Amino acid sequence: MAQRPTVVLAMAPALTTELMTDAHRARLAAIADVPDAAPLARFDDARAGALLPQAEILLTGWGSPRIDAALLARAPKLRAVVHAAGTVKGHVDPDVLARGVRVSSAAAANAVPVAEFTVAAILLAGKRAFRLQRLYREVRGFRMWPREVPAIGNYGKTVGVVGASRIGRLVLERLRAFDFALLLHDPFVSAAEAASLGAEWVEIDDLLRRSDVVSLHAPSLPATRHLIDARRLALLRDGAVFVNTARGALVDGDALAAELASGRIDAVIDTTDPEILPAESPLYDLPNVFLTPHVAGAMGAETQRLATLAIDEIERLAQGAPLAHEVRLADWERIA
Repeated sequence: MAQRPTVVLAMAPALTTELMTDAHRARLAAIADVPDAAPLARFDDARAGALLPQAEILLTGWGSPRIDAALLARAPKLRAVVHAAGTVKGHVDPDVLARGVRVSSAAAANAVPVAEFTVAAILLAGKRAFRLQRLYREVRGFRMWPREVPAIGNYGKTVGVVGASRIGRLVLERLRAFDFALLLHDPFVSAAEAASLGAEWVEIDDLLRRSDVVSLHAPSLPATRHLIDARRLALLRDGAVFVNTARGALVDGDALAAELASGRIDAVIDTTDPEILPAESPLYDLPNVFLTPHVAGAMGAETQRLATLAIDEIERLAQGAPLAHEVRLADWERIA
C-alpha cells in the first residue's frame, strides 16, 4: 500500500461530529490523503462515483452502506476496510475478505464501555439498588432495607459469565478486583484458559444453577439464538440477577418476561429482541427489571476511542505493518 493511502469515509454523516474530533481529522490528514472529509452515506450517487475509484481504504462507521462484490467493482484500488465501530457483519459481505480486501474492526474499543457498564450493573444489582430506588420513591421513609429485598450484598457471591468474548474477558478481569467467585462457560475455552482468566470453567446449566448473577456475553449467531430459554431460566436460583448487555436474540424474550413477572429473579437488560420493545411490554414497568435502551456500548465521547483505534489501524496500513484488529474469514462463522 502507498505510504499515503487515499481514505474515503463511509458512515451516517451525523455520527462524525462526535466520532471524529479535530485532532482525529488532523492526525488522519497527516498519514493519508482524504479527498473529501464528508462521509459517503450511499454508494450509488455522483459523489460516490467520483470518490470510490480513488479509495484504497474505506473508513466506515455505523450507517455505512453495504460493501460487497458490486462495490469492489466500483472501487478497484480498495485494499482495506477499517471500521470505527463493532461488528462488520452488518455492512461487509464475507466475499470481500475472500477477495483479499483486509478488514479491521474497532470491536475491542467498543468492548471497554460495555464491560464498564456490565460491571457497574452487577455491583448495583447485587446491592439491589434498582429495586430499592423504586421502593424508596414509593415509601419516602425508613425501612429495614435488607428485609425488603432478597439476597442483598455482593460479598462472597458467585458471578457466572457466559462467553469469553472480548467483553466477557474484560468483565472477568475487572470482577477479579471484588470478592466474587467467578464461573465461565464458553465452548471454545479450556478449563486451563478459564483458570488463567480467574474463573472456573463449567457447563452452562451448571453455571445457571450456581450463580447469584449471570452475565451474558456470547455472540449472536444462528447456533446461539435463544441460548437462554425457558428451561435454562428455570435453573436460576431464587433471587438471582440476569444481566444481558450482549444481544436480545440470545434469550427467549417471552420466557424471560414470564420469569420476571413471577418476581423470582431480577434482571438488568440493555438489549432486547426486538431492539425496541412494544409499548405494552411488561419489562418497562416490572419493579425487578432495570431496562436501558442499548446504551452499554460506546456513546458520545466514548466513540472517540473507536476513531483512535481505527486511525491507529490506518497508520499501520500506511507503514506496511500488520493490523492489530484484523477480522479474518476463518473466524467469520463464530464472531459477533
